[in-house]
Amino acid sequence: MRTRIISAALLCAAAGLTVACQPNDGSGTGGSGSSAGSGSSAVPSSSAPSEGDKPAGAAPKAVRNFVGMGLQSAQDAAQANGFYSLTSHDALGRGRMQAFDRNWKVCSQNVAAGKTVPADTTLDFGAVKLEESCPAKDQKEPTASGGRMPDFKGKSVKAARAALDSGTSITVKDASTQDRWVLMESNWQVCTQTPAAGGVSNGRPVTLTAVKFGEACP
Repeated sequence: MRTRIISAALLCAAAGLTVACQPNDGSGTGGSGSSAGSGSSAVPSSSAPSEGDKPAGAAPKAVRNFVGMGLQSAQDAAQANGFYSLTSHDALGRGRMQAFDRNWKVCSQNVAAGKTVPADTTLDFGAVKLEESCPAKDQKEPTASGGRMPDFKGKSVKAARAALDSGTSITVKDASTQDRWVLMESNWQVCTQTPAAGGVSNGRPVTLTAVKFGEACP
């Protein structure tokens, strides 16, 4: 037996195959028998973080007063305070989009200043354009309910359209004598409507007359 072992060792040395003749116990880095746990994969693929390693996430935070700030500045400040779920709306109820936040200012906020809430709470800012005055309270957009026509007078044509069923046939006319096209509907306010406010809609066609905001209805 001893003679066979020595002979095998001499043959391996002569052939330069010393590495290939090493025992395959899974501890080496080569060969088909290497362990899956060797090399970089030796680090566990997953491990549950301890409680101290978990991010704060929705940890309660105090909400500051954003009213009077520019909308962009308010959003930046909210994020700096740890609030990242942010939205805004037209405080005048005209349904305008805040496409350029720097052109808008904050009039109201859905969470009162000083209140402590989870950081994943959505902060909603009511805003108007810089040259406009904030309303005493946010103006609500009209909504249709019970098959009855809402009162659209003084509301934007855009808000009126949004309140009606998407399949409703709507005709909008310039209430002035200028016979203008009503293109940017959020800039036009309703003067008259047919059917009248409170009337049954039931899919009936709707006709609105309107003038631009800042103009008086005839």
